[in-house]
Amino acid sequence: MERITTLLDKYESLDCNVLPEELRNLYSGDLQFPTDPDRTHVFGNFVSTLDGVVSYDIPGRSGGGEISGFNAADRFIMGLLRASADAIVVGAGTLRDTAADHLWLAEHVYPEARELYRRYRREVLTKSEPPLTVIVAGSGAVDLQKAVFRTPGVRTIVVTSPNGRGRLASSGLEALPSVEARVLDCPGGKISPGSILKLLRDEFAVKHLLHEGGPMLFGDFVAHGCVDELFLTVAPQVAGRDVNRQRPAVISGTAFIPETAPWLKIVSVKLSGDHLYLRYSVR
Repeated sequence: MERITTLLDKYESLDCNVLPEELRNLYSGDLQFPTDPDRTHVFGNFVSTLDGVVSYDIPGRSGGGEISGFNAADRFIMGLLRASADAIVVGAGTLRDTAADHLWLAEHVYPEARELYRRYRREVLTKSEPPLTVIVAGSGAVDLQKAVFRTPGVRTIVVTSPNGRGRLASSGLEALPSVEARVLDCPGGKISPGSILKLLRDEFAVKHLLHEGGPMLFGDFVAHGCVDELFLTVAPQVAGRDVNRQRPAVISGTAFIPETAPWLKIVSVKLSGDHLYLRYSVR
C-alpha cells in the first residue's frame, strides 16, 4: 500500500488515542467516533470518480473496486471502518452486485491487515464477534446461496416486509443457522430508516453503524436525517454518463432542492498517490 498522508484533520478528538500504534501509522492519524447512549451513529463509505460516479452499472463490474482501481489504501480504510462498526448495512441491490463469496468483514477486503484489525477490535473496542451484517430487502428477493448467509461465525439479519418474510421462508432462510429475518412495516414500499435504526439499537445494541450503500438506500437514510458522517474516496478517473445509462452517484432515488439539500462539514483529508480520502460530518 502506498503511504497515506494526512493533509487536514479537524476532528475534535478524545483525550487518548483509539487506534493502536501500527494502525495509526498506516492511517496517518487516529480514528474516533462519538458514542451517544440514545442513538446510533451512522457513517457511510463510498468511492467515487471525479465526475461523481460510484458504479459503472455493468453486470459483473458494478462494484467499488472498478471505481477505485482496486486501490490498496481505499481497501485498507474500508477494512478499518468495518473493524470499527457494530454492524454494517447494505441494500439488496448492493448484495446482488457483490461477488458471491464476499463477506462484510475487515479482513475480507484487506487481508494484509487481518491481525491488526483483529487486535484493534478485540483489545481496544472489546468486540469479540464480527460486525453484524444487515441486509435491507423489502421484497425478500435475495440469493441465499451467497457466502454471507452460509459462513459460520458471520451473523446476518435480513430486514424485510411482511410479504418479504414469506418469500424468504419459502427460499429456505429458516434452515440457515446464522441468519434471521426481521419484519418491519413497509409504508409506500420502503422500510423506514428510523425503524431500522431502532431495531438495531433495541435488539442488537448497535451504537456504530457503517452504511455501505447502495445509493438508493443511502439516499433514503440521508433524506430521513439518519446519517452522521460520510467517508468518501475520490478516485482520479472519470466514468461519464449517457442518456441510456444514468450511472449512480452517492445518492440516487432522492432529489433535494436548495432549501432542503444537506450541507456537510469537512473533517479530514488524506492522500495516497493520486487518490483522496475525505471525511465529512453532516451539519
